[in-house]
Amino acid sequence: MIAFPVDAATLLAFVPATLALILTPGADMMFALAQGLRGGGRAGVAAAAGVATGGMITVTLAGLGLGAVVAAFPGAFGAIRWIGAAYLLWLAWKTLRTPLTGVPGGGAASRKAFRDGMIVNLSNPAVILFVLAYIPQFVDPSRAILPQFLVLGGMIAIGGFLVKSAVGIGAGRLSVLLTTAPALERGLRWASASIFGFLALRVARP
Repeated sequence: MIAFPVDAATLLAFVPATLALILTPGADMMFALAQGLRGGGRAGVAAAAGVATGGMITVTLAGLGLGAVVAAFPGAFGAIRWIGAAYLLWLAWKTLRTPLTGVPGGGAASRKAFRDGMIVNLSNPAVILFVLAYIPQFVDPSRAILPQFLVLGGMIAIGGFLVKSAVGIGAGRLSVLLTTAPALERGLRWASASIFGFLALRVARP
């Protein structure tokens, strides 16, 4: 019989702490909010899925020894930070230039939102630092490391996806109501772009 990678006592400590973190508004939640406002509820859910996918990629790399790579190449964080900030600024500019009523709400918007969510998550050094600082606190070094990272990281990803999806869906419903009036549409577009710009500043800040 194959033993579960993480013991019950660890899960009892991990789940409440992680739930509190997931429910705390952060950059990823704001990103799902902005995508929901910009592309509708489906785009908000897709953005949440992209964020979760990016998080699992980071967790997998961390379980394989990302910490050692970061220690060997500390300058990599700077490059990642500026790439992420530039991409968010590009999203802000694109949002300002594209009327929300003209943004497709189907598969195209969802695919773009998923891609953007994954890229933004992977290019945020804060996510890497969080994974390297938080998950190891619950890892038993006497057991296989990677399976523990995958289980714990998967729980964070699934919980975060559910919460951010709810935020994205709510934002999408709000966007449907507001885009019926041109003035409100412009205000909503500026609000969405401002969120992307604020996230760019957060990512660029060392």
